[in-house]
Amino acid sequence: MVPASRMGERTRGRTRRFLRVAAILVLAAATCFVAGFGWFSSHVSRLSPPADPEKADAIIVLTGGQSRLDAAMELLESGKGQRLLISGVHPAASRKQLQLAMGGDSKLFTCCVDIDRAALDTIGNAEESAKWVREHAYGSIILVTNNYHMPRSLLEMGRLLREARLEPYPVVNSKLDDGSWLTKPQALRVLFTEYNKYLVALARGVVPVRLQHGGVSVADASAGE
Repeated sequence: MVPASRMGERTRGRTRRFLRVAAILVLAAATCFVAGFGWFSSHVSRLSPPADPEKADAIIVLTGGQSRLDAAMELLESGKGQRLLISGVHPAASRKQLQLAMGGDSKLFTCCVDIDRAALDTIGNAEESAKWVREHAYGSIILVTNNYHMPRSLLEMGRLLREARLEPYPVVNSKLDDGSWLTKPQALRVLFTEYNKYLVALARGVVPVRLQHGGVSVADASAGE
């Protein structure tokens, strides 16, 4: 028979090995998380809107700030798209209020702007936008949203849009491409929150929640060096 003391030593040895392996795995995961956050923050902070974007069939802007709406309206007015979808508009906001807030030409707004009030989040934006794109049979889309929000928006849109080309138009509210996001608490909070949401969106893609048909070609946004 094996003495109880030796059995205890073996048990303690296995426990120590397990704890060491667990600690290494946790440390590796934490390192990957931090490194990923650094890469994500650096990447999105360098995104900038193209100086002269190619024309597309239509434009989609995801609500979340006045600068997004202004940029989308300017693109429509300059003929970069035939029609504009504003996705995620608050149900209480009237069409007239939105037109006045955006300051665009009233005739252009009346003829060429559609409003989605159903979307409550980025997933909803993608779902409602996909319906709109399919309804009009558009093949190319300029997607307007903030630079930090662009990776997740492209990810969600790409899962639902079929045979459509997405042209990112990242709106920049604060210039952080010099690494200054590291010293600005508010910017860090926004980037950290968006990074975690992006990871969740990636995880959702591991086990698709719906059948995917076709694919999407995603163009690169301009990035400063």
